[in-house]
Amino acid sequence: MTEESIRQRLERGNLRWQQRQDAAQLRRRGAEQGQAPYAIVVACSDSRVIPEEIFDAGLGELFVIRVAGNVLDRHQLGSIEYAAAHLHSRLILLLGHTGCGAVSAALTGGGEGYIQYITDEILLAAGEERDPLLACEKNVRHGVEILRRAFAEHPEIPAAELEIRGAVYDIESGAVRWL
Repeated sequence: MTEESIRQRLERGNLRWQQRQDAAQLRRRGAEQGQAPYAIVVACSDSRVIPEEIFDAGLGELFVIRVAGNVLDRHQLGSIEYAAAHLHSRLILLLGHTGCGAVSAALTGGGEGYIQYITDEILLAAGEERDPLLACEKNVRHGVEILRRAFAEHPEIPAAELEIRGAVYDIESGAVRWL
């Protein structure tokens, strides 16, 4: 695809979105009433992993943060803090997935450039594990522990009111397995 054909495809898609009646009502309600997502989902930016689709959620129902390898740094933690403290979302889900390119890159050499920030974090989580699925699970568990430590004694978010969970999405079957 050329740059021009990609841009045109995006523009046509946006026009269809603007013209959908159900979406227009949801957008209007969201603009007037704000957002109140019931869950925060930290997921990989893999184009096959779309939390709104995976959980059959509509506009405004999930606060989604996507980053390759579903790794966490201060930027993601700040976004989570905002959703939990100000939007009162009470579930944080760290969602890994099968066939993760970031996990594979970490296990096969680490990557170069900016990608290395991601693969280094995954390698830290995976330790000596070299099975991609088990490394993915370890990466999710590592992220869950980071979240638990980060929000254990937060002044605006009572720990008793915040659930932090991890799960792995199977890109072939569509199933989510909670860890």
